[in-house]
Amino acid sequence: MQARILCADIGGSFIDFAVLDHRNALANRRKEPTPTRDFNAFLNCLHSMAAPYPGVPLHIAMAGTQEPKTGALTTANIPCMDGTSFASLLNSHLKRTVRVANDADCFVMGEAHFGVARGHDNVFGIILGTGVGGGMIWKGQLILGGGGVSGEWGHAPIIPHLPDLPNATPCFPCGCGQKGCLDTFGSARGLERLHLWNGFAPCDSHSIVAAWEAGENDATKTIDVYLNYTSAALALVINTTGATIIPVGGGLSNAHKLVSALDHAVRKRILHQQDAPLVVPGTLGPDAALLGASALT
Repeated sequence: MQARILCADIGGSFIDFAVLDHRNALANRRKEPTPTRDFNAFLNCLHSMAAPYPGVPLHIAMAGTQEPKTGALTTANIPCMDGTSFASLLNSHLKRTVRVANDADCFVMGEAHFGVARGHDNVFGIILGTGVGGGMIWKGQLILGGGGVSGEWGHAPIIPHLPDLPNATPCFPCGCGQKGCLDTFGSARGLERLHLWNGFAPCDSHSIVAAWEAGENDATKTIDVYLNYTSAALALVINTTGATIIPVGGGLSNAHKLVSALDHAVRKRILHQQDAPLVVPGTLGPDAALLGASALT
């Protein structure tokens, strides 16, 4: 097999590694625990993965952002690499070209180049998992903003924190330091938080969705609130970007009935009406970020 690009998806728990061949197939896969706090162990782990392929470029998807001008990495999940000029450091240590992008951005790249969004010029992909993330592709290229941040539709409050708001409006504190962000109720954890806020017993997101699919009343009330807020935020994104397809990743993307319900709610709220589905589950599963990383330029 002739290796074309090496791909790594680096998370706070594991590093997934694969070789992309000239048929765009992932092969020679490895999975190792991420040395999150040991600088040298982290470098040595990547070196052991890449060493059998001298000179072959390494493309990386990882949680965090890279400042375009300085290359400085901001990542909470891998503190030993936080603040480093990550790509330059790896270029030198691994003696090969290294490209790095946010894992949500790589998910969207994967779906745009190899998955459900292939053939679309304007793609806004979303993650509905532990948090809410996203990324935007225009004609095959990733759109990046100041500080390397773009597509972060889960942050900045969409529910204003005002003292005279009615109790019927949830305004939860967010990990970004603000209150009322979509991330606090559009994610899997947010769905669980909404269920509690509605006065129901604690329940994990998978069970809430399963109960809703079975027609259970409490879960239906929670999902109705979830769809109302999440579709409103996503409709704003679509009206602003003009995206023609919204691939969905993350744990909640596996709930296809929920994604379909979100799609119907969104299409009722956007200016350009269409009959075809707009919000759709991604088709690449756990390979999306690896394949997306391979398409980085």
